[in-house]
Amino acid sequence: MKTNAFAALVAAVLLTPAAHAGFVNGNFETGDASGWTTGGGFRGNELNSTLDPVNYLPGGANYSSSINHSAIVTAGFDANTGNNLNRVYSGNYSYRVEDTAIGGYGSAITQTVSNYQDSSIFFAWAAVLQGAHGVNDAATFKLTLTDLTSMTVLVNREYNAATTGSGVDSRFTLSSTGYYYTSWQVEQLTNLTLGHTYQLSLLAADCEPTGHRGYVYLDGFGAVTPPVVDNGTVPEPGTLALLGGGLLGMTRLARRNGKVNVIAA
Repeated sequence: MKTNAFAALVAAVLLTPAAHAGFVNGNFETGDASGWTTGGGFRGNELNSTLDPVNYLPGGANYSSSINHSAIVTAGFDANTGNNLNRVYSGNYSYRVEDTAIGGYGSAITQTVSNYQDSSIFFAWAAVLQGAHGVNDAATFKLTLTDLTSMTVLVNREYNAATTGSGVDSRFTLSSTGYYYTSWQVEQLTNLTLGHTYQLSLLAADCEPTGHRGYVYLDGFGAVTPPVVDNGTVPEPGTLALLGGGLLGMTRLARRNGKVNVIAA
């Protein structure tokens, strides 16, 4: 009897990770991108309005196995931001989507979490986008969240570096080298349906005419708020809220100087 009970307990423990899962290697502290699917390809001749991370991942229309522009990075300051941005949010590593030197390409990273048992997804990001061109062909950062259970795109948000400023979110700062960049932002995707399967995909793309660069640093994916950055500074939080149980509406909250601004997603 005791043997059977012990065997049943062991079986239950072993089956638990398969029953529901959170993000694997969400903070990249393994020093690599294990747990994630990554890819890249040429983005010339495609406007921002049609950019989709899935097209730059394996099997996608723009994917090329020879394009490996993304990388795990260690702590240190980004020269394109005037050395104002630390490349790592917390811990020893973050992931940089796209490179810092070559124009004309896009890179993406994605992970699917099955039977998700938490109400929110958190992660930290910091974008560096060289300013040039218009809203539809400037260097761009895009994120999508898809509910694979209901086959619904819940979030589709974009930030770009158009020279007119019309596509530049107010949280960006323009460096002396012509790059728009952010401090580390904490994103919270809320009111998820428990038990559903979600795919979070993120894309960084150079400008469409191929002469200007764009990339983004990522860190701290998981079900809780990422820890405060090591230097003690607190990032500006943001929330993408999925109102109610379904796609009733989407907003983004950004706190700046004690105020809450609601930005339509």
